[in-house]
Amino acid sequence: MTLDDYLALNGRAPDLRVDYGDGPSQFAELFVPQGAGPFPVVALIHGGCWTVQYGGIAQMRNMATELARQGIAVWNIEYRCHDQPGGGYPGMYQDVARALDGLRALAAPHGLDLSRVALVGHSAGGHLAQWAAARARLPRSSPLFVTDPLPVAAVISLGGLADLRNEAALILCSCERETAQLAGQPSAARPDVFADTSPAELLPCGVRTVLIHGEFDTISPLRAGEDYARRARAAGDAAEVIVLPGGSHYDEVSAGSPCWPIVVGQIRKALGMAA
Repeated sequence: MTLDDYLALNGRAPDLRVDYGDGPSQFAELFVPQGAGPFPVVALIHGGCWTVQYGGIAQMRNMATELARQGIAVWNIEYRCHDQPGGGYPGMYQDVARALDGLRALAAPHGLDLSRVALVGHSAGGHLAQWAAARARLPRSSPLFVTDPLPVAAVISLGGLADLRNEAALILCSCERETAQLAGQPSAARPDVFADTSPAELLPCGVRTVLIHGEFDTISPLRAGEDYARRARAAGDAAEVIVLPGGSHYDEVSAGSPCWPIVVGQIRKALGMAA
C-alpha cells in the first residue's frame, strides 16, 4: 500500500463521539459491537507524523469497523498534534491520557470490559500508545503525571517511532520532525525532555509490547522495532517483534491488506481471544 492508499481508507461512522476537551481535536469515537457485552476494548491511536497533514482518525475507522465486527469495542482517539494550538508538549500527551482514562465513564453504559484493554498505535501513534502504556512510570514532577492511569493488558505498535532520543535522526528523516516539536525544549526545571515523553526512557513499563513492522516499511523500519525490543527485554519487559511479509508502513493499518490476519491475530491474542 502507498500513502495515497492509506489516505483513502475509511470505515463506518462511530456509534458515539465523546468530547474530552474544548478543542476541535479533543474527542474520541466509540465503536460498539453488536450483541451483549462485556466487550474487550482496543484503544486506537492514529499516526501521521504528529501533524494534521496526513489525516489519521478517519483512516483508523477502517480497522475499527472490522474489529467491532469481530466483537471488539474500539475507542478511536483524536488528539492535538504538534502543529495545532495546545498540541505538542504537554498537550498532545495529556490529550491521549485524558481520552484513555475517559473509558472508565463509558464502561458500564456500553458494556466495556476494562480488564481487557489493548493499546494499538500506528507510526506516531505507536509512540503515543507505547507512552500511554508506560504512564505509571512517569515521574511525579512531570505535568503528565496522573495518580491512577487506566491499566492496559498489552500495547501493539504498528510501525511505531517510540524512541525519541535514540531515533531522532530517523524521525527527522521519515517525518521531518525535530524532537523539540514532540518533547519540548529543555529548561532548568526539565533538563531531560525525554524523561517523560519517550517510552524507551520509561522502561520497564510492565506491559507486554508487540512491535509489528512491514517488511518494506521505510518510515519505521524493522531495525527500529528490533532495537526497541532489545532494550525493553534487557529492562525486564516482554517484547516481541513481528514482520508483515510484503507489507509497507500502510499495510499495517488496513483491514483489506493481506497483512491484516497477522495484525488482527495479535490484537485478539492481546485481548485473550481465540485466534
